[in-house]
Amino acid sequence: MSLIKQLWLAIIALLVLSFIGSLAISITTSRDYIEQEVRIKNEDNVTALALSMSQLEKELVTLELLIAAQFDTGYYRRITLRDTDGSVLIERSAEEYSGETPVWFRQLVEFDVPSGTATIQDGWRQFGTLELESQHSFAYASLWRSTLELAAWFLLAGAISLAMATVLVRGIKHPLSRVVAQAQDISARRFTTVQEPRTLELRQVTQAMNMLSANVHQMLSHEGHKLDELRRHLQHDRVTGALNRDVFMGKLSSQLSSNDARATGMLIMVRVLELETLNEQLGYADTDQLLSTLVTQLGQLDKVSVEPVIGRLNGSDFIFMLPLADDAEQVKQHVISALERVVKTAPSGDVLLPAAIIPYAPHDERATLLATLDDALAQAESLTSHKQVVVRQRERISLYSSHAEWRSALEAAILVGPELAYFPVINAQENILHYECPARLKLGGEWQTAGVFIPWITRFDMEPALDLAVIKKALSNLQTDLKPIGINLSAASITNTQFVNDLRAMLVSQPLLAKQLCFEVPATLSTHAIGSLRGLCDALRPLGCTFGIEHVGAEFTKLADLHDVGLAYLKMDNSLIHSLHTSNEQQSIVRGMTTLCHSLGIQVIGEGVINDEELACLFHVGVDGATGPGVRYE
Repeated sequence: MSLIKQLWLAIIALLVLSFIGSLAISITTSRDYIEQEVRIKNEDNVTALALSMSQLEKELVTLELLIAAQFDTGYYRRITLRDTDGSVLIERSAEEYSGETPVWFRQLVEFDVPSGTATIQDGWRQFGTLELESQHSFAYASLWRSTLELAAWFLLAGAISLAMATVLVRGIKHPLSRVVAQAQDISARRFTTVQEPRTLELRQVTQAMNMLSANVHQMLSHEGHKLDELRRHLQHDRVTGALNRDVFMGKLSSQLSSNDARATGMLIMVRVLELETLNEQLGYADTDQLLSTLVTQLGQLDKVSVEPVIGRLNGSDFIFMLPLADDAEQVKQHVISALERVVKTAPSGDVLLPAAIIPYAPHDERATLLATLDDALAQAESLTSHKQVVVRQRERISLYSSHAEWRSALEAAILVGPELAYFPVINAQENILHYECPARLKLGGEWQTAGVFIPWITRFDMEPALDLAVIKKALSNLQTDLKPIGINLSAASITNTQFVNDLRAMLVSQPLLAKQLCFEVPATLSTHAIGSLRGLCDALRPLGCTFGIEHVGAEFTKLADLHDVGLAYLKMDNSLIHSLHTSNEQQSIVRGMTTLCHSLGIQVIGEGVINDEELACLFHVGVDGATGPGVRYE
């Protein structure tokens, strides 16, 4: 039995006991008082009547008239005159009057009042004995009315007490419910915090659990930053903070092999001419500061990534991947401005920074892109103008020629409905964890991957409409094939209140299918988006939905902010998985991330696995699942 039920039973039992006890004491006291009053009345009346009769002539007719007169006015049940032998001389009696008093009540509080007796004198000798007994019916009626009034008052007092008890119980139940919910969250490794209640005992429990959650958050922050420092130490150039050549190439390859929206953008290569001469002129410290400023200024051009992807290919060449950019001329102007700011910081004005810009798209060949960049950079070096920036455009066939056509086509495609591709996510035993289901839209007569239309969807703020259409399609597919499906949700969708309400209404109507849905959100979430994700998880978790975060790389330090969300899994970015079997440093990073996630009960899944060696190494370092071109399931 719950504590609240026990509390209610205790309150009700206390009220009932108080009512019964008070009523019993009141009835008993009133009965004793009435008995005493009736006894005195009997004695007084019989004494007065006997005295009157003693002074009269002892004629029976006269005495009978006096008794009759007394009987008719005094509410008597019986008046009897007996002679000295006990024989009845005169007797007047009346039937018992019950009135509105219930029989059971009369039997319960039956009065025990003796008859009043007095001696009648005839001069100096005794004439007889007079007995008088009052009518009790009116006493019963009076006691019954007082009992009803008392019961009514107690019922009113009981109702008021129950109302006050309800407020009291609610005051206990709500914080107790929060404490229980927090305990359940912690048991599920969701380290939430709640407001401390006013009740001392509950406050002490809440303080202890809040302290536990705060310690876990601090531990995650500390360990996450240690892992991030290790990653930077192993993967980044110590002078400029840019990625090492091999790491950048791995990130570029993983992006080009994906269908993600970030697989479209611009590649920028900048060369610091005559670096050795600069070292001699400026000194190593100033030259290093110049190179660091160059990386910083380039990184500021990327407004969408948590950590800009900038690599140092060699001593003087830097390459920058700018995702989601599509206007080459606009990017050129931004690059020129950034390079001018770098030159202004140099002690000497003889710093030359030629640059080349080319677009990239999914499934481009990395070697071809780098060769094109080298050729364009050589052309930039040959320019005599101060602005040595060359844009090398590439022939691309666009599906539509204007923004209006794109918008119209996307709205029509979403209305028709997307299709879902199915990619298995397996564990070490080759069992299915779930299926990744990226959307496909029919544009230009063919089903297009996300890399083609997501940049335009983002530009037109159509993410919530697309995500709802994808979820509807997933629910439709689940009706015929009940297997777990992973659906991507954009940050714009989870921060959209209307989308959250529509999604919940859709899933509430199909609870059995909702349990098969896994919602994945991008790792690049703002603080506001993390708060919205927390609310979305709280709304959909009771329906059986699970949540994960995808494309986690440098964003792993945000795990501390997600410790109370209740994530089921985390997907590591394919840049961390690429050539994992050949890099002990990457294995150390992945193993550390996996251990930290497991401490929160979060499964870890590797993305973008392309061969059996990567797959085997992934499971060897403790990762729970894998997906990618190299993952096969039969």
